Amino acid sequence: MTKRPANKDLIEVFGYEPTDLTASVRSLWSLGACPFINKACTKSNHDNTVIYGTCSVTSPFGHCIICPNRLYENSYATLKRVSARVFGKGASFIMFDEYIKRRNEKGVFVIALGQNSGKEIKVGGSLSMDWVLAKIKNGRLLEYTGVEVQSIDITGNYRDCWYAYKNLKQNDDITVPSSGHGMNWANVHKRLIPQIIRKGKVYSTSSLVKSGLFFVLPEIVYKKFEDIIGADIPQETKAGPNILTIHTYQLSKPVGHGKQRSLEFTREIRVSMEEFSERFVSGPNLPSGEDLDSAVKKVLGCR
Repeated sequence: MTKRPANKDLIEVFGYEPTDLTASVRSLWSLGACPFINKACTKSNHDNTVIYGTCSVTSPFGHCIICPNRLYENSYATLKRVSARVFGKGASFIMFDEYIKRRNEKGVFVIALGQNSGKEIKVGGSLSMDWVLAKIKNGRLLEYTGVEVQSIDITGNYRDCWYAYKNLKQNDDITVPSSGHGMNWANVHKRLIPQIIRKGKVYSTSSLVKSGLFFVLPEIVYKKFEDIIGADIPQETKAGPNILTIHTYQLSKPVGHGKQRSLEFTREIRVSMEEFSERFVSGPNLPSGEDLDSAVKKVLGCR
């Protein structure tokens, strides 16, 4: 019997439980393939010699997705949800390859433009938009909306834990070592929130963007956003160019070997970009000057 670590552990590798020895699952390990984008996995070690394929891990708050591609299950259902929310269900949602084949057809289409479909839209030299969903009718661009998809980065090293699962055999009686990963929550305020604010500002000034920016991420990660901007941020009722709409997801309960856990839509939050930005700069959980004074004194050992 394989004994798994009780504290820090890998939850999904190449889309399935790391103890899953089903032939079709283990073929993904051999190929280094992502079952969510049907392409090579992008989760590798620092010198790109080993593809780890780790989708989710344990965290102090539950099983947490650490790879954005995990949020693309069921043929990009998260993007299709945004498309239906913004453009309705009458337009055909298609990826860029299909659009190239059908671009001369009459009708209304929503084309997904991103790294896995055509290419990312880049502006200002260094600002890359994850996804742009563009509504086209008879070859004319009518409207588009942006979608940012984020998970959370991890720190530390889970190499020994991963190799124990990789080398696992039927009827093995081993104890898998604990993973050495940590969660890089600091990236929420260092990188993720500033990135959303910058991109949201750009979308809000476009004459073709009517519903603002959408943000897709794990529920666990968004709760860390709320630690900074506050869970009481005022909600908006209507979409608009200067509106940020957040869609959060969580993993379903474990389903056993040979099966894949599904993504469960958790909630939709709609806020103004101005309020979101202001809360980040001077939100309710911003430490005070006195807190800073105390921290400096503590390090110096002063009164």
